[in-house]
Amino acid sequence: MKLATKPVTLGLIVGNRDFFPAHLCDSGRTTVLKVLEAEGFKVVALSPEESRYGSIESLEEARKCADLFRKHREEIDGVLVTLPNFGDERAIANALRWAELGVPVLIHAFPDDAANMTIKDRRDSFCGKMSACNNLRQYGIKYSLTSLHTVDPTSADFRADLHRFAATCRVVRGMKFARIGAIGARPQAFNTVRFSEKLLENSGITVETLDLSEVFGRVEKLDSGAAEVKAKLQAIDGYIPTKGIPADALMKMAKLGAVIDGWMGERNLQASAIQCWTSMEEYFGVVPCTVMSMMSNGLMPSACETDIAGTVAMMALAYASGKPSAIVDWNNNYGEDPDKAVIFHCSNLPKDIFVDKASDIIPADDIPVMDYQEIIAGTVGRDNTYGTVVGRVKGDPFTYLRVSTDDLNGKVIAYVGEGTVTNDPLKTFGGYGVVHVPRLQKLLTYICENGYEHHVAMNLAEVAAPVHEALTKYLGWATYHHGVQD
Repeated sequence: MKLATKPVTLGLIVGNRDFFPAHLCDSGRTTVLKVLEAEGFKVVALSPEESRYGSIESLEEARKCADLFRKHREEIDGVLVTLPNFGDERAIANALRWAELGVPVLIHAFPDDAANMTIKDRRDSFCGKMSACNNLRQYGIKYSLTSLHTVDPTSADFRADLHRFAATCRVVRGMKFARIGAIGARPQAFNTVRFSEKLLENSGITVETLDLSEVFGRVEKLDSGAAEVKAKLQAIDGYIPTKGIPADALMKMAKLGAVIDGWMGERNLQASAIQCWTSMEEYFGVVPCTVMSMMSNGLMPSACETDIAGTVAMMALAYASGKPSAIVDWNNNYGEDPDKAVIFHCSNLPKDIFVDKASDIIPADDIPVMDYQEIIAGTVGRDNTYGTVVGRVKGDPFTYLRVSTDDLNGKVIAYVGEGTVTNDPLKTFGGYGVVHVPRLQKLLTYICENGYEHHVAMNLAEVAAPVHEALTKYLGWATYHHGVQD
């Protein structure tokens, strides 16, 4: 089941205070609704028939709003509180408390016109916003703020705030109900990917397990002519060039993919992590990388080496951006530039993260194809390692995120930041790229001093801010934002 990509639904609260111009609530509500519709949001809000101008001020109106929100609890991803005038902080706080949604809340205040400060049109939303925030803090209700204290809802700034907030909402909802499949035990020699299932469960993230013996057993019982196998074989063929790959290896991948798809559907799972070496190669005869790449590309993130915490990071980035995530190694230095590094994996990177056409600086052999896994082939033989997706990551801005369970202190921790994938020359194997991260040496020091894994999730989008807000403010994870908290 792919990550939800449905439009974000916001509950709308329009704050009012009777000795300020109430007509501003009418025009303000209309303006905000038009902007939300234009930006693709669905809205749940009181109508003008249910309260004065569809706003809330009294306890009765707060109760009506809370009742409406509870009725739509399964739909609402977040709440937008807008203040066309000062607003009644008690009504706002009570409506949110009584609704018991547990979703992110964005506080917005209209700006006043300095040339029109008459008693008829003065808003005082600038001041009212502080009062509303004060009460939400007292009530223990977590909330987010617009980038400017007051902002015209028709402005580009507010529209950007809305989409940043929507990303936060998607991450919070996704993480609170995440279900991940752990297929196989971690590789025996890889302590680094150990994690606490209990700490993740405490945040709403459930892990279901499937032993590789059961995977192989299900594959053995699956007929090559089965509809699901034929469909998967066709999907693999259409996904990436397979020239030179033996037909029996492709059939094994198709059966493996069909079994994993079936199990994940049975268990209602959105993501996975798989034991990709070396039992898979020694006892089955292919690597699962292409199957995993296809899942990640279809917004069902799949991490290698049974890195469940890595999968969590991939999910968060995919929820925030709506784009595929990859898991890579912070792999190597790049020459003498302290802010550049090589990222790499063997690889199961999603197709859409790679370059897709040659140019003056991108040679044709950087475009992804299926190949064999060169590292593991040295141990188990080339014929047992077909199925990697090799190529170069495209030059784009990206966000990186690592989630880890800090078992010693009983909490989930993370770091997040942004950088750029460059087009610097590099010729190697697997899935690879060169990245530029400002103050990279400080980040690497932070990673090592805090015992983080060498794996990191990446996504070709700039979503560090909403991801950081989602993880820290709403999920309570201790998250370092590189470049902001420096």
